[in-house]
Amino acid sequence: MRPPRSRLDSTPALLAGAVAVVGANLLPLVGVVAWGWDLSTLLVAYWAEACSTVLLAAAKALFAERGSPGIPGGIEPLHELREKRGGWECRADWPPIYPRNVPFALSILGFWLLPVAPLSVLYWLSADLGLTFSLSLAFSIGALVVAQASDFVFEYIGEAEYADVSAQEIVRTPAQLSLVVIVVGLLASAETHAGGLAVLTVVILGKTLVSTYRYYVEHVGAPVLGLGERVFADRQDSEPPPELDLPDADVNARVTVDAISVLLGSTGAIGLGFVNRAGLLTLLSLAFAVLVGELVWIVVALLAVLAVVAARVLSYYLRYGTVEYQRRGDELVAYDTTLEAPQWIASIDARTEFSVRNAIADRLLGTGTLTISDVDSVDRDVRLGPVRDIDRAVERLDLPVRETDRPDRDPAVIAAAGVLALSFLVVPAGLFLSPEVSDGLAWGVSLVLSPFLLLPVGVLVWAAFSRV
Repeated sequence: MRPPRSRLDSTPALLAGAVAVVGANLLPLVGVVAWGWDLSTLLVAYWAEACSTVLLAAAKALFAERGSPGIPGGIEPLHELREKRGGWECRADWPPIYPRNVPFALSILGFWLLPVAPLSVLYWLSADLGLTFSLSLAFSIGALVVAQASDFVFEYIGEAEYADVSAQEIVRTPAQLSLVVIVVGLLASAETHAGGLAVLTVVILGKTLVSTYRYYVEHVGAPVLGLGERVFADRQDSEPPPELDLPDADVNARVTVDAISVLLGSTGAIGLGFVNRAGLLTLLSLAFAVLVGELVWIVVALLAVLAVVAARVLSYYLRYGTVEYQRRGDELVAYDTTLEAPQWIASIDARTEFSVRNAIADRLLGTGTLTISDVDSVDRDVRLGPVRDIDRAVERLDLPVRETDRPDRDPAVIAAAGVLALSFLVVPAGLFLSPEVSDGLAWGVSLVLSPFLLLPVGVLVWAAFSRV
């Protein structure tokens, strides 16, 4: 991989890119003056550009090298992948794709696919825009898309700009263009006389200014008049890359995880996949499809639900199922064999604190998991396991662990948690048993209420199984 070029050495390329951005964004002005474009035509062009912006922003996020501190109070899709270190190289001359950036890439796609795309479809179906596709419109859309694709290939990848940004910074990129699309859409849905030459020119010039400013900030990194610093003064969107260096000592012992136990443990993470906007909208879409009764919609909604489930299982397995634990001198290393990168490094001595994790999968399969407190390399608690034989793993890795037994079975807790979980299910069960409620309505109401029932029922079921 080529090293990043300096800002001074990259000046010709930056100027060429800026000219391309300005030229592509002013091309619709030619369509307005020479080809009779109106606001509806502009809306189509900018919608297509916004769609390509979202896709390229998601791709950029995957390659971003710097770390992302996260948004306080926010949970990204597949949030557990943010703790992964290392990347996968898809091409020898390209940077690696970092799994830790997948949650941010999904946030970008989710912002467009969930609220924007459905509203756009409804808008196209309800509004009488009188749009006529033409070669000039296709050429203008192509120019806008090519300008962004060229920036991605030659600037972001070719000039190694990925080394200077984080995925969290890139999340903001599509928002600006989406705002322009919304403004144009509102103008296009207004009276027909709103599409005069002056309004069209102002819209195009404003869009060109936004795109040029975005290009300038992304490539130069200095917001004009300190606007970025004022708006995001208290917001940290980037931090040093989180990769760790392996200790110099040789591997004295290795212990692998139990794959079946990891997969069984992923079932608890499936419910969390629906405790976010994307998951809730997926469940609501399924409820709406069931109420409408259209088989095609029901199948599509079910596939969406299955996709969320599959993504959660694969994400959980990538987080814990591809790791082996290595003893290197006085250090214990969690090493990912797929990404070939250490995930955390813990110093092992008499002060290291271990505790037994009371996992449901461990109780059902007889496996074991340990928790190591306050590991300095990642500044949090980490887990070792699940492993098939916890006592043998402790002996092989030479860990100062005295107690490996889980808490005893507690029938009282099991009974109490089971009764409370069943009490939450009385309402949906009553709907299905009532002769006055149709099956479709019962399924629809149950699916609508499911986001509010999954969390308490899931917690109670976990509490019951944890004491089996």
